[in-house]
Amino acid sequence: MKKPPLAAVTPVSASIKLPKGIDTLNLYGSFDSHLKRIESLLHVRILARGEELRIEGDTAAVKEAGRVLHDLQASVQKGRSLKIEDVNDAIQGDARQMHSRSGERFTHIPVPSKKEISPKSATQQAYIDAILKNEIVIGIGPAGTGKTYLAMAMAVLAFSRRQVSRIILARPAVEAGEQLGFLPGDLYAKMNPYLRPLYDALFEMMDAERVNRLIERGEIEIAPLAYMRGRTLNDAFIILDEAQNATAEQMKMFLTRLGFNSKMVVTGDITQVDLSDDKSSGLIEVQNLLKGIAGIEVFYFTRKDVVRHKLVADIIEAYERHGKKKKG
Repeated sequence: MKKPPLAAVTPVSASIKLPKGIDTLNLYGSFDSHLKRIESLLHVRILARGEELRIEGDTAAVKEAGRVLHDLQASVQKGRSLKIEDVNDAIQGDARQMHSRSGERFTHIPVPSKKEISPKSATQQAYIDAILKNEIVIGIGPAGTGKTYLAMAMAVLAFSRRQVSRIILARPAVEAGEQLGFLPGDLYAKMNPYLRPLYDALFEMMDAERVNRLIERGEIEIAPLAYMRGRTLNDAFIILDEAQNATAEQMKMFLTRLGFNSKMVVTGDITQVDLSDDKSSGLIEVQNLLKGIAGIEVFYFTRKDVVRHKLVADIIEAYERHGKKKKG
């Protein structure tokens, strides 16, 4: 139900006096974009004069806008560079999400690049906790939920703390049918198009020169899933991405590569299977097969956990509705 227009209610106002010296450009956003988003979604009017804000609207909306601005102010004071996504999170009413970003309640993952990586929701924090507690975690959910990015951050953290001696990244090359010979270059060059998202995450968390050096030394290994056969992966943090495109046989092969002092994270979206009709997805099969085994956790994200642009969640929802209609 939409809120009534301001003219239909008795307006009230409230003033907020900000701490002296606060970064108002960061808080207000470029051209007051953050304030305009609050105005648009909460149906209030915000007047900004230097370090003083005046909020006008109905009683409940003014109170909610004040809470949102208080949360954003707390993040700014802790040195966070605000984005429009932070404003959206605060407006959604879950103050804990803002606290997670400012480090008050949730884990900060200290990667070598010093980039601030923190879970953006209670769901993401629970996912990190699952990775810490278990030897194998299977993260299932739509794009944009952070399941691969956070797994990569935990791998980089474990490696930088010398808890493991190497990071191993694997991904099925479905489009090439696992036959990469026709592509130019060595193994890494052939796999590059399929592992680009993992590379991008690595380069955000570690210096590019160091990443390349570690790849040359084999301390970071990037390989197609088919190349895992016959190996035992000891003392490693292993990530299998896009696992919905691993067959049932490949999934069994991969999971049984786990060695001593190793951790595995398997990520994928069971609604985005690219396998041919005669092959079943190992990710779909394994989610029920391994439930209840100590040391293994199957973790689910939903479209509500999407932390990309709001339209990404809307697109996912539209496709879910379309899929249900087709099945019907």
